[in-house]
Amino acid sequence: MKALIAGLGAVACVFGGGAANAASVVLYDQDFESPTGFVNDGGDVNIFRQVNQLYGDQPAGFAFAQTNTVETLLVGGSQAWAAAQGGVGGFKDPQGIAGNHVLGMLSSFQNDLLGLAFNVEDYNFLNFRLNVSSIDLDRWSGPFVPTGGVAPVFRLSLFDNPSGANGVGGGGLVLLDTYTITGLVAPNKWTFNWSEFTVALDSSGNTNGNVILQIDLLEGGYAALDNFRIAASDTPGDVGEDDSTQVPEPYSLALLGIGLAGLGVMRRRVA
Repeated sequence: MKALIAGLGAVACVFGGGAANAASVVLYDQDFESPTGFVNDGGDVNIFRQVNQLYGDQPAGFAFAQTNTVETLLVGGSQAWAAAQGGVGGFKDPQGIAGNHVLGMLSSFQNDLLGLAFNVEDYNFLNFRLNVSSIDLDRWSGPFVPTGGVAPVFRLSLFDNPSGANGVGGGGLVLLDTYTITGLVAPNKWTFNWSEFTVALDSSGNTNGNVILQIDLLEGGYAALDNFRIAASDTPGDVGEDDSTQVPEPYSLALLGIGLAGLGVMRRRVA
């Protein structure tokens, strides 16, 4: 299995082979700031509505798939960890990266999975940019992160998906590529400490362009994700911010992305 581990806080991954010079197709761009029908179910957490109920059809026809809950967190509220903060609760974002909402996933208590289906046409890479952070819940069976904190470890896997159906991957689908990214330990259970990553997933072995990206939190207990940017390209790491074309109808597409800001290192794939 191949893995990419991108470095510490506000990190930019640098891809070998020179600057991006090929056009890319932007498949998905989501900052999770406009959920449909968000409800604070307690602790600044929306747990009873799936991600697709809050963010499906953004853009029209786009759909998430998930296993187990995958929460949406309210940032800057007043309920989360109120007792631990002397009554002044809420998730804190001193870096100013989260905005008002982020996604949250479990690793050990139950295995949350998130997946999206895309069509990459004949491009060789599905490039995925996103932010990740350790965080924890003070209810809904939490806390989940051990005392002292644990760095969140996510596995991003790309599956061939000949049928074009939505799903979380696995289940007999052929694995095309996979990367592992490791974020940072948060200063406490209610404050985000964001890292940014860009991952190039090799899609060249797909059957007909249809692929599924699976996001799985492997370690950390609980962690957050935000700011997805996904593009198909022949240049690894090109997420379509310069010479790009926006997909008009991303109906049978899926994946997840990661952002970056600052400097960093992308380690070449390791067998």
